[in-house]
Amino acid sequence: MTAVPPGVTAGAVYDRGYRPYEGPRGSERASTVALWRLSVRRALGLRRSWRQKVFPWTLLAIATLPAIINVGIAYVLKHNPNPTEFADFQFITYREYVGVSVTLLLFVALTAPDVVCPDRANRVLPLLFSRPLTGRDYVLAKVGAIAFILFGFGILPQVVLFVGQMVVSDGALHYLTGHADVLWKVPVAVALLAVYYAAIGVALASLTDRRIVGGVAILGTALVTSVVANILVAVSGGIDENGVSRGSALAVINILRLPLQLRDIVFLGHVGRDSGLSGVPGGGVLAVAMYVLVLGTAIAVLLHRYREVDL
Repeated sequence: MTAVPPGVTAGAVYDRGYRPYEGPRGSERASTVALWRLSVRRALGLRRSWRQKVFPWTLLAIATLPAIINVGIAYVLKHNPNPTEFADFQFITYREYVGVSVTLLLFVALTAPDVVCPDRANRVLPLLFSRPLTGRDYVLAKVGAIAFILFGFGILPQVVLFVGQMVVSDGALHYLTGHADVLWKVPVAVALLAVYYAAIGVALASLTDRRIVGGVAILGTALVTSVVANILVAVSGGIDENGVSRGSALAVINILRLPLQLRDIVFLGHVGRDSGLSGVPGGGVLAVAMYVLVLGTAIAVLLHRYREVDL
């Protein structure tokens, strides 16, 4: 046995043996669900520092605030002896509430880069794809996570508004039966907006490995297309014989407002009068076609970016 020199600490080797893993083995679907769940937690700041929780939960509070105010005013009106005090107040409608999309866009600009950019920047994609996980599964998990949160952020204020209005109305059952169509129109409209924003946001964020660049790209795309579309509609639409602004087919390039055209189709059966497509023959069909085209392009970009060979 070799003597240990003075001043040197002797090491020890422990034979623990080899123990193979005997626990449950998940399938490809389990890997996708696990990645989806991790992305949801990251986007909401769960199990992260309090700084990561401030922005998403503040946006949720901002999105819900108009519903709380409307319900509060409805309650005051019901118990106010002077009903003319709030005579000029315009209550927000369920259709209009779906249009509170700026808050959702800000959320996408913050969270979409945060859930995809670090994977490429930290070179963890080879590790992810070494498991039973394909590029299609990765895209489904990431887009699904953002869309799921957006749907929750969009539907929660509507629930607060509906339940609150039902409680403060003269008859809860009468209000429920009179607004039964809202129970399917709101989820459909919110889902169309959530999937659309999620796919575009994740697609733009996937083009870079820097989160700040991804966020600016998302906001810039929405802002630039919105401004250009408004200018083109103002120039090409003109004014009809009744003095009302006419719409233009060029309004479909407004990326921010495009899902709201579909919202109008869900609620009204046609594009709204306040829409840039108002008065355009076949405006509803044009809006649906452009929506599918943009959404399909975003998904195609993501599937190309996350091929198994592109690590």
